[in-house]
Amino acid sequence: MSRWTPSPFLSASAAVHGAAALGTLAVPAVWPWALGALVANHVLLAGAGLLPRATLLGPNLIRLPEAAAQRREIALTIDDGPDPDVTPRVLDLLDAANAKASFFCIGRIAQQHPALCRTIVQRGHRVENHGFAHSNAFSLFGPGAMRRDIARAQATLSDITGEAPRFFRATAGLRNPFLDPVLHGLDLQLATWTRRAYDTRTGDAERVLHRLGNQLGAGDIVLMHDGHAARTPTGEPVILAVLPRLLQTIAERQLRPVTLTQALSP
Repeated sequence: MSRWTPSPFLSASAAVHGAAALGTLAVPAVWPWALGALVANHVLLAGAGLLPRATLLGPNLIRLPEAAAQRREIALTIDDGPDPDVTPRVLDLLDAANAKASFFCIGRIAQQHPALCRTIVQRGHRVENHGFAHSNAFSLFGPGAMRRDIARAQATLSDITGEAPRFFRATAGLRNPFLDPVLHGLDLQLATWTRRAYDTRTGDAERVLHRLGNQLGAGDIVLMHDGHAARTPTGEPVILAVLPRLLQTIAERQLRPVTLTQALSP
């Protein structure tokens, strides 16, 4: 495995810290300026972690490669499962449309439903890493806690499915500067999305469909949820109300839903 290389933004942040320390030692009177520079730098680091699609903290797959776009491919990614009620119906809808998807599964939930995870893979899809605990405090984890959580999910999902996940997605996409070196050490790639519909918050199927389908095009990565899905006014998980119509839109635009692994293959 190659040595981890920090992003230019992280390298610049390290340089700011070093310059502030050396400057304060050399000229103690400049400490207020040094402190101000450090505070500003930490604000920028925190802000970058709050932007799921940012690349300041390291590599981040937010669109498929150009080769995949040229093949008219898109990626459907489905988070927070597996859900014993919703996921099987999502699989049936995907099968009917000959569509493949990447399921970002939570490790502790996968432990409760291992057969369902295996079914996902047996039906031609991929199971990817969404952490073990799916903690809302994930972006506040230190490197040790972050690595333990991701590594535990990696081991769990690999043992269940027989395939090691290649991609990781953080809880709500939020992260901190420790994530990139942790993922590098675990041979995982961060993947976020091009399009999301906040379908854990709104059960309005029309709004969700508009957010996902409006100007949907080749190379897009679409985010939906089978776990923690919001409910429509009739009580139906919103993904089940939206997915058939979204798949119809995909077919009409002559797009091909593939897994992230397929999209990144030569």
